[in-house]
Amino acid sequence: MSRVCELTGKGPMTGNNVSHANNKTRRRFLPNLNQTTLQSESLGRSFKLRISAHALRSVDHRGGLDKFLAKAKDTDLSANALKIKKAISKSSAEAEVLS
Repeated sequence: MSRVCELTGKGPMTGNNVSHANNKTRRRFLPNLNQTTLQSESLGRSFKLRISAHALRSVDHRGGLDKFLAKAKDTDLSANALKIKKAISKSSAEAEVLS
């Protein structure tokens, strides 16, 4: 399982551990990923996603999964998140036609 956020594309970064003697050894900074269940209002169902804590705060700030995915770039999203985004946009387009 890759260590990449499904919504923001945030992945591992590299850097150095630096000791008091100024010795440098390579290390990886891993994103804070959590398995979370997010609810889609337009589809009326929930989705399990592996997202970073920062992405979870962003979803809450934007007002839910539907609004977050509407503004998100397709290049940052995983294949699973892209499917959800297309399903949400399709259901919202059908709702506008019926209204």
